[in-house]
Amino acid sequence: MDLAALRQEYARESLDERDMDRDPFRQFEKWFGQAERSGFIDPNAIALATATPDGKPSLRMVLLKGADPKGFVFFTDYRSRKGRELDANPHAALCLWWDMLQRQVRIEGTVARISPAESLKYFSTRPYGSQVGAWASLQSSVIAAREVLEQEVISFFKKYPEGTDVPLPHHWGGYRVVPETIEFWQGRPNRLHDRLRYEHGSEGSWTIARLSP
Repeated sequence: MDLAALRQEYARESLDERDMDRDPFRQFEKWFGQAERSGFIDPNAIALATATPDGKPSLRMVLLKGADPKGFVFFTDYRSRKGRELDANPHAALCLWWDMLQRQVRIEGTVARISPAESLKYFSTRPYGSQVGAWASLQSSVIAAREVLEQEVISFFKKYPEGTDVPLPHHWGGYRVVPETIEFWQGRPNRLHDRLRYEHGSEGSWTIARLSP
């Protein structure tokens, strides 16, 4: 593999402070709408970085399931590695990458679990198989073989037959990242990218600063 030879020139658009919404959530909504219309399979696929209290990081892709002025929401098993790390160190970073648009959005902030009522509202919209899967899997745990998981799934299919209400697992729900900074990144020629960062002030307002690429 000659990875060093892989290059892509970025020259689609630019970012100008005068064109940016003063509210980063409205700006995010605008960009996300453009990503949805661009044909991405999962425009809401987002990298989630967490860390242990002593600073050991981990990273994975999750699906963003909520974005509004209260923050950015995703769902997981609270017993998973990310769940354990977020409970012990409630800070996270998120990154969306839309390659066809040559854009990324970076988010950093504090994290808290959403309410069980909010989690149930989303859980009830999931496909039946996904609901049962949340009961069957102890996420991030070591298992002897795939068959162990499949047997657990079968047992929960029997416990909660299709057509009945599958209850919200006590170990599963949503986290909300409350942003302190949100950065909008637009690829530009010669790697001189545009980077505009919104920073949340103590009085609730947002300030915009241009960062060097």
